Amino acid sequence: MADQPIRTINSRIAIFGHPMHPTLVHFPVACLLLLVGSDAAYLYSGNPFWAEASLWLAGIGALSGWIASTVGLIDLVTIYRIRRKLLGWCHAIVAVMMLSLASLNWLWRYLDAADLLPWAIALSLLTAVLVGLTGALGGTLVYEKAVGVEIDDK
Repeated sequence: MADQPIRTINSRIAIFGHPMHPTLVHFPVACLLLLVGSDAAYLYSGNPFWAEASLWLAGIGALSGWIASTVGLIDLVTIYRIRRKLLGWCHAIVAVMMLSLASLNWLWRYLDAADLLPWAIALSLLTAVLVGLTGALGGTLVYEKAVGVEIDDK
């Protein structure tokens, strides 16, 4: 049996055919995963530099994540073929949960950056797990469902 041709789903927000959402997610992913490392460095050394670094990583990761998720949400609600995919909704819901935890983590750190609460460290770890899950769901949308993929048949 011959392979079925891939029906791609183009993004609404793209530059020269390149979708913006997959481009924008790398920065918040990096910040929120590095947050775990800076928390570990603070716990190990007790140096307040790492608490301050964690504050910045949590804030920049949450803010840039909300920007990336807004772009993804526009695609989700405006493109019928994405909107009808359960996987797309799962990706969006887990991403909102993850970004809500990241925002709460930043708020706790902002209120007292020098004293990393055990809850803030637990939130960093839980956020990192949800980053992985969100990324896996998003990767499935791209690589298996061809969301945001443009194939040049020339």
